[in-house]
Amino acid sequence: MKLIILDRDGVINFDSDQFIKCPAEWQPIPGSLEAIARLNQANYRVVVATNQSGIGRGLFDMPTLNAIHDKMHKACALFGARIDAVFFCPHTADSHCDCRKPNTGMLEEIAARYSVSFSGVPVVGDSLRDLMPAAALGGQPYLVLTGKGMKTQANGGLPEGTIVMPDLAAVVEKLV
Repeated sequence: MKLIILDRDGVINFDSDQFIKCPAEWQPIPGSLEAIARLNQANYRVVVATNQSGIGRGLFDMPTLNAIHDKMHKACALFGARIDAVFFCPHTADSHCDCRKPNTGMLEEIAARYSVSFSGVPVVGDSLRDLMPAAALGGQPYLVLTGKGMKTQANGGLPEGTIVMPDLAAVVEKLV
């Protein structure tokens, strides 16, 4: 089985410094949903791993997050795309949980759920905290320059072996 892990905000959809707090604020980045469809056609399992501290901050609740993800799934379906699972961390940075990226807990949970070794698994993100757990577990980090990606690249300190690409569509072009 081929597995790919995508961050959500800044990779699949436009990001916001004020958080994506309702379905109306979730807007796909052009080409991202078609890219997911191409991954599906190439027999990849597409899994989203996303920090959602807006829940812990009280900016939105679980039914709202579910509605946002429902919109994402329906938008994917319009392009023949499918996201197999969404894993998320609802905690704030000061909670010191294991699941919040850059910690490895969420990615370890995904590997366990799919019974795969993490070695070489592509992990696509727009921030250092998306890439660090991938590198720590032996995955292949991809930085996209959408979302916070350009700022992340400019700040440096990327994990060794990180591949930098313009967007998710370019990552998929390279993989398939």
